[in-house]
Amino acid sequence: MKKLLFIFNPRSGKGQIRNNLPEILDLGIKAGFDVTVHTTQSQGDAIGVVEKRACEFDRIVCSGGDGTLDEVVTGMMRSPVKVPIGYIPAGSTNDFGNSLGIDKDMLRAADIAFNGKEYKVDIGAFNEDSFVYVAAFGLFTEVSYSTSQDLKNVLGHAAYILEGAKQLRDIPRYRMQVEYDGNVFFDDFIFGMVTNSKSVGGFKGILPGNVELNDGLFEVTLVKNPRNPIELSEIIGALASDSNDSELLYKFSTSKIKFTSSEDISWTLDGEFGGKMSVCEIVNRNNALEIMIES
Repeated sequence: MKKLLFIFNPRSGKGQIRNNLPEILDLGIKAGFDVTVHTTQSQGDAIGVVEKRACEFDRIVCSGGDGTLDEVVTGMMRSPVKVPIGYIPAGSTNDFGNSLGIDKDMLRAADIAFNGKEYKVDIGAFNEDSFVYVAAFGLFTEVSYSTSQDLKNVLGHAAYILEGAKQLRDIPRYRMQVEYDGNVFFDDFIFGMVTNSKSVGGFKGILPGNVELNDGLFEVTLVKNPRNPIELSEIIGALASDSNDSELLYKFSTSKIKFTSSEDISWTLDGEFGGKMSVCEIVNRNNALEIMIES
């Protein structure tokens, strides 16, 4: 029998995995796998487990939010071997699962994880770290990792909105040098994101063009510091309409980008805290891993 490691976060998405766990494991066994189960013990636990044990298995399936998937992917990128990853979304947003067309119903998602087909995806290298679908800084980016899991479970998207509203009282700005594809520019930004996803924060339509998850390119959106409420309104309108016309936004695609600032800036990677730094280089690792999708 093929060997499979099933990793799940028991706290993600109101703990709904508990109600489906027997059926999910049964599906894995019926798909021909010898299943080993690991319950995450703490934040970052899945990284070490996958890094050390990926070589023992033919597939690794995880269930949780995007943060759980991020940990599994980070561990796999550090592992000397690469095996296919199955994903059963159980979080509040599940941006990457939506981008892959993975069903929100856990049992249907489990069937894809065990019986689907392998699909190569790009993975982001962020200095020495990795991310699946978004690296971001600035306004609202601290919300996802500063909001407690209990509040996320109870309020869902409303938790992000409530916590994010607090940041509107005093919008911080960051003076940064940006380098990509031979271009160099300086500006003041209130928000920036480097993405490989069709939705961010559960919202679709804010990314430019048709997003491909394995084209070797990131979609970059940088929001300049508005000088007055009129400019802030223009930014919101441009983001909502997917417009590239506003002089207050930078939108472009690239495989590699470098940010340099005079101060340490907090970054979030797939909704989890990614560290504070003044220099970061982000590189697209084209077709780095295989994720299971519907056949």
